[in-house]
Parts: sequence; structure tokens; C-alpha cells
Amino acid sequence: MQSDDARYLKRKYKGGSLDVHPTEKALVVQYEVEATILGEMGDPMLGERKECQKIIRLKSLTSNTDIASLARKVVEECRLISPSRLPEVEQLLFYLQNRKKSAEKKEKKQIKPRDLTPFEGMELDEEANINSIDDYIELLYEDIPEKIRGATLILHLARNPDNLEELLQNETALGALARVLREDWKQSVDLATTIIYVFFCFSSFSQFHGLITHYKIGVLCMSIIEHELKRYDLWQDELLKKKKADILSNLKKEYEKALKKYHGLLTKQEQLLRVALYLLLNLSEDTRTELKMRNKNIVHLLVKTLDRDSEELLVLVVSFLKKLSIFLENKNDMAEIDTVEKLVKLVPCEHEDLLNVTLRLLLNLSFDTGLRSKMVQADLLSKLTSLLGDEAQRQIAMCILYHISMDDRFKSMFAYTDCIPQVMKMLFDCGEERIDAELISFCINLAANKRNAQIMCEGNGLKMLMKRALKLKDPLMMKMIRNISQHDGPSKNLFIDYVGDLAAQIGLKEEEEFVIECLGTLSNLTIPDLDWELVLKEYNLLYIN
Repeated sequence: MQSDDARYLKRKYKGGSLDVHPTEKALVVQYEVEATILGEMGDPMLGERKECQKIIRLKSLTSNTDIASLARKVVEECRLISPSRLPEVEQLLFYLQNRKKSAEKKEKKQIKPRDLTPFEGMELDEEANINSIDDYIELLYEDIPEKIRGATLILHLARNPDNLEELLQNETALGALARVLREDWKQSVDLATTIIYVFFCFSSFSQFHGLITHYKIGVLCMSIIEHELKRYDLWQDELLKKKKADILSNLKKEYEKALKKYHGLLTKQEQLLRVALYLLLNLSEDTRTELKMRNKNIVHLLVKTLDRDSEELLVLVVSFLKKLSIFLENKNDMAEIDTVEKLVKLVPCEHEDLLNVTLRLLLNLSFDTGLRSKMVQADLLSKLTSLLGDEAQRQIAMCILYHISMDDRFKSMFAYTDCIPQVMKMLFDCGEERIDAELISFCINLAANKRNAQIMCEGNGLKMLMKRALKLKDPLMMKMIRNISQHDGPSKNLFIDYVGDLAAQIGLKEEEEFVIECLGTLSNLTIPDLDWELVLKEYNLLYIN
């Protein structure tokens, strides 16, 4: 009896399509295998066909490669490709070569959507080549300058996503990078920044997160961030001492020299913080990883970093905090420290992205009563009011103001800002269009305060509100009017002109919610001069069984 292996005696390859890999430097051969199984006596028993694919990786393909020679080599070594298809192979290789050149021109935009601008010190006087990776690894075993050069060359490879799969297979390179980072990060900020950037390139793709965890890069990044923040505090203290000493001695030379050095150190440190924090932000996609970060005090580190002036760094830090803030435990961590006070200092700012993400974080935090109180104490209310005129930030500012207006302690404070005239104008500018839920809800809350209600009624305010509510049968607008009507004083007397209009809605077959608000408004009109008996009779509102 023949074994299964021995019985597959005849195989016939049928040529199929020949194409290029969408992301890698490789040719893809699609072909069909026809295998015949022979029985014990040698006669055919069964025929089987199977679609197959072979990928031919072209590690030697560069901008200087001789395409004709490489095509002949591919055809000679791959028997699946017929020699007659040599011109087709040459054409595909030419396409791959030009695709690579085009990709290199767009290198800065290749890692999307999470990219970092090239840092100072990343420049090279040679082109990195994946085929020279072993030479770059050797540099990682030399002194610090050579290590920086080797890491930078590998970084230039890693910034091209086409190379990541190949680098992933090179455990020697990744292991050496991780070891150098672990052992030498305190000796050189440039070296630490460059190596972390290599792993950041991997972190931009979720499928590579396991690799970063394997080398414990995330844990190391947190240690580095914590250390650098402590160094920053020491620099600040030293700079302050220099300044005081120079003032006492009436000399500025020492302080100016120290200040120049400080700014140089700060630039490099902020580059390191950016890439390390961005890597952690990418890894935090996994909630289990995020929890580990929280246990290692990530919230406190991020809030401490809010003291910096670099807008690019701040955008990243605030974005990270916003992501963390959706979990109760992280929000509570933020509540324990001066998070709100530091965020309010960023409102307003000229950097539109920073302003937007800061407002979104404040919105997340504003669901907490205690944090809303801190926002008011930090004068956020007036700052948000000034943003109502900014169309790009208006809706988020409105949502935060709405949350603040939910608290009776703060409703009266709106009367001392320009907020109410602005929101009234927004209401009237809507015309007959549907009013945004955030805007009308905010107005309903504001109307629950007596002083706010008086401001709303100034001029033709109440007249315009009643006209719109009655014409469109808008129950939310009528709810706002009902809140205004509950306050004693001049504003209540203005309703005498609208008693008939409100009473007329009761007998009509209107939407129940709208009618209830009309009834509620009428019930609030405890005006001595109002003859209710006449109103009831005239509008047939009195029913006797």
C-alpha cells in the first residue's frame, strides 16, 4: 500500500495572473495546481484542482536596480512564471520601483492618521536602506553618537510602513533597540527620542501593539516621562535661583546664559515627551493597557504636563486626558488635582485645535457637579460666553454652559455676562427653522432664574418668543415661556397681553405637550387685575358635568 505522499505522483502547474503586492515590494503569482492521485496499480483515482498564490519578495529592489537583470533572475528562480512572460515581469518591476520613489517623496505623510512631524536631529546625510539593516544594528553596539546614528537610520526605515513587516521579523534589531533604550536613555535625550519614535511607528498600527508590549516599551516610556517631568522642576528651580542671584548682584549675564541653555534643553525634552506620550496614547486603545497606565499614575503625569507652553505637546496631552476622562476612575483622578484650573487657563487660545480639544475635555468633566463648581470658580463662564460668537466652538461652549446652568447656584451668574442677549439673538435668528436642542434647553434653564427672565423680556423679547411659540406650536419654546411666567415682578405683568392667545390654544386640538405648557403658563399668571371668570367663559374653559 502506498503512502499518501507517494500517491501524489503527478502535479501540473497552470499559469495564472501576475501582479504586484499592494503595500510590499513583492510580486504576487496566482496559479492553479492540478494534482492526480494514483492508486495501488498506478492508475488515476482522483483529480484535484486548487487555487494557490506565491509571493516573491524583492529585497534588492531600489531606485538604482537594473530592472532587466532582476526580471531575468525572478523568472529563472520561479518556475511558476513562464519565460515568455519576461516583458510583463519587467513592466511590473518598473511599476514597483517608481511606486517606491513616489512613496519616498511623501514620507512625512505615510503614517496616518497618527503621525509626528520630524524632530530636530533626525536628519541624515545618507539614504537608509533595508538591505543594510545589519550594519545599522552593529552601530547600536558602539558609543552614544554611533548608537544615535544607527537608531536614526532604522527610524527612517520604520517611518515607511512598507518596511514594518520586515523589521518585525528582525528580532535582533528590535531587541537591540529595546536594550539600548533600557540601558542608555538617561545618557542621551536624542537617543531615547529616536528609539521611542521607532516603536511609535509600530504603535500606529494596532496589529503591532503586542510587539511593543513584549519589549515593555510602554512601561519604560512612563518611567522616562516621570523622570523628565522631575528634571523640568529642577530646571525651573535652578533658573529661579539664577534670576534672584543676578538681581541681587545687578548682573544679567549668568541668568541669560542659563535661560538660553534652558530653552535648548526644553525643546529636546518636549520632543521626547511628545513621542513617548503619543506611543502611550496609541497603546491605550486596549482598555486593559489603559488600566495599567492608570495604576501607574498616567493621569497625574498628564496633568502635570499641562504646565508646558508647547501647543503641539498640549494638544496631545489634552487629547489623551479627554480619552481617559470617559472612565469614572480617571475622572475621579482628575478631580483630585487641579486639572480644571489648568484647563481653564487654555481657554481661549489662538491654537484652534488646542482650544477645541480643551473644550471637549471640559465638556466631559462638566457632568461632575464638583468639577462644574471648579469651572465657575475659575471664571470659565465668562470665557465660554465670549466663545458663543465663534462658530467653530459655539456648540461645545453651549453644551458646557448648559451643564453649568443646571445648578441653581450658578443660574444667577449668567445675568452678569453678555450670555443672555447672545442666546436670545440666536433664538430669533433661527426664524422658522428647528432650534438646536442644546440652545433651547440652555434657555429653558436660564429662564428659571428671575433676573435672567427679566433680561429675556427686555425690549420685544417676550413678544418675539410668544409669536414664535404660538406660530410653530413649539412645546420647548413654550416651556421656556412658562419658566419666565413663574417669576413675580414686571415680567409677569407683560403676560396680560397674551392671556387670550394662550387660552385659545386649550380648546384647539393641538399637541398635548404644547397645550400642557400653555396651561402651565396660564396657571402662573397670578395677576390681581386679571379677570379669570371672564377668560374662562369667553374661551369655554369651564366644564361642568
